Amino acid sequence: MTRNGPDGVEALPRMAVDLPAAPAGCRDRLVERARLEWRVGDGGDPTTLVEDFLAAHGVDLRDLARPARHDPDGVCGAALHLSAAAGAYAAGGPTGAPTPAPALPDLVVVVHGHADRPAPPAAARPAGWWLGDWRDSWTPGDHAAAVTAVRAAIGRGDVYQVNLVGHAAAAYTGDPLPALARLAALPGARYGGALSGLGWALGCASPETLIAVEDGRLVTRPIKGTRPATEAGRRELLASAKERAEHVMIVDLERNDLARVARTGSVRVDELFAVRRWCDLWQAESTVSAAPADGLGLAALLRAVCPGGSVTGAPKLAALAQIADLEPVGRGAGMGALGWVGPGRVDLGLTIRTAAADAERLHLWAGGGITWGSDPAAEVAEAAAKAAPIRALLATA
Repeated sequence: MTRNGPDGVEALPRMAVDLPAAPAGCRDRLVERARLEWRVGDGGDPTTLVEDFLAAHGVDLRDLARPARHDPDGVCGAALHLSAAAGAYAAGGPTGAPTPAPALPDLVVVVHGHADRPAPPAAARPAGWWLGDWRDSWTPGDHAAAVTAVRAAIGRGDVYQVNLVGHAAAAYTGDPLPALARLAALPGARYGGALSGLGWALGCASPETLIAVEDGRLVTRPIKGTRPATEAGRRELLASAKERAEHVMIVDLERNDLARVARTGSVRVDELFAVRRWCDLWQAESTVSAAPADGLGLAALLRAVCPGGSVTGAPKLAALAQIADLEPVGRGAGMGALGWVGPGRVDLGLTIRTAAADAERLHLWAGGGITWGSDPAAEVAEAAAKAAPIRALLATA
């Protein structure tokens, strides 16, 4: 476990913060005060570590139902990243294959305060960006075979649905941060932004809300169902019985996840199967909300919703077992949680459409949900379509 106290971070030059879901009115005054980094091998419960670390640094989220006020002159809140492996670990499920990017922590908490004046503009970065060819961790044939294996597991009654995710990596030279930060500009990137540390960085263009607290309610917006962003694609998505069944299954899973930490009888589906656009794709999104139970803290909330149901499957623990058996490498920064937490504010996105860098390579994860009605070739093509805008933007000089 790594902790960098305020003495370590205050010596760093300050620059404008573009963290996913950070308060818009505070971004140009945020300054790092404390940092926690953790990996699955460190042991302990990462969700409890988050809650305790935040409370120790002035961000008390041990009762989300209690009203809280943002202090414009004190501690603002914290950027939070929790990997899919950390979420599975906290939930008592298998964490999957080893990560292809071990430099990336499984948990990052960066507490920010407010500076007296706006940060200066970012200094110009040296040119010389080059990105090599992407190398996938499995072939299209391997991916298709994994889809077939999931369908067999569904046929046996082991699971109802499993989300399969592939990984690709590419060598690079130059500074990866500008490339990763550009992901925030992709259309529909609700959780666009970047987070970095010593020897690692990640950039996100996710449109999907894993969990948020809005107007006193817990809110999740699962996305499941994809088609090309054409009029024909929209009609096909709306008419697809397979996509709708897959989607409703995950909505039910999210309802059950929220019910574990909600006031009895307060869970509701506010919107079902709304079709929205992300880059060149139509995707189906629903909104599920609930009133938090009295005394609900951030740790219990994270344990209830992580890893996200739309990137695991149903039942969640059985789906995690299938994922661990079938995916050749770990999910690293993909399919986890990323966003902002603070007094009266929780807003965490699911790290789909997310790339990460270590000292030598960029990493990217993409996949999709598999049901009995899935066609292996179509699932391989869907994962490629989701990754294509990210690959294209990262290659831009």
